[in-house]
Amino acid sequence: MIRTKPVLLVIAHGSRDPRHAATVHALVRRVRSLRPDVRVETGFLDFNIPSVQGVLESLTAEGACEVVALPLLLTRAFHAKADIPAVLRDAPPQLRIRQAEVLGPSPLLLSALERRLYEAGLTPGDKSSTGVVLASAGSTDPEAIAVIAEIAREWRHTGWCAVRPAFASASLPRTEDAVRELRALGCEKVAVAPYVLAPGFLPDRIARGAAEADVLADVLGPAPEVARVLLERYDAARTPVLAAVGA
Repeated sequence: MIRTKPVLLVIAHGSRDPRHAATVHALVRRVRSLRPDVRVETGFLDFNIPSVQGVLESLTAEGACEVVALPLLLTRAFHAKADIPAVLRDAPPQLRIRQAEVLGPSPLLLSALERRLYEAGLTPGDKSSTGVVLASAGSTDPEAIAVIAEIAREWRHTGWCAVRPAFASASLPRTEDAVRELRALGCEKVAVAPYVLAPGFLPDRIARGAAEADVLADVLGPAPEVARVLLERYDAARTPVLAAVGA
């Protein structure tokens, strides 16, 4: 008996900024292109449609049985720990849902960050003389902050002159302060790498904080490495489901 693969439901936060949803949809299109055998749907927690609940109800009406719900988040903070589980608990009882892990940390995301820096004008030959600000949205969750700091430490060991974490909200330092710190360290160039998935209010704040930097990379968006991480998380989450049904 052939078992169909679980539906991959990508759960994004949503934003009033139309660039956010457009970027999420571009990323999902790339995921679909990589795995045409997997049905991929998108739901938003707020501001945009379709809502997560609406997608789950539609899938139930169509007869879907299994869903892998994948938080489109880089760290395990409040949305991954509280908001998304609460929404999934209200899903139709006919659905068997497994929540996948968030995207970060992952070596693929570091590759995506470097891709964006090179697209912004740096070259691999610039690494040893360039300090990088790893600029994230920020969080009040200590676990999320610790993860960003560890990513910065790991990234430094790949050849950059220095890497400093920064946050657009909730935590310190801010992007502009990290840029000045790297200048004071003597880095010939300073680059800002937004560790965010889509444009919006906080990424715009990161961009303003990068005014004194030499290079500002784009958000991660639909980078191919990000799409590959999504599929890694999907496969890891669905494996127990397939084992359970004997597939």
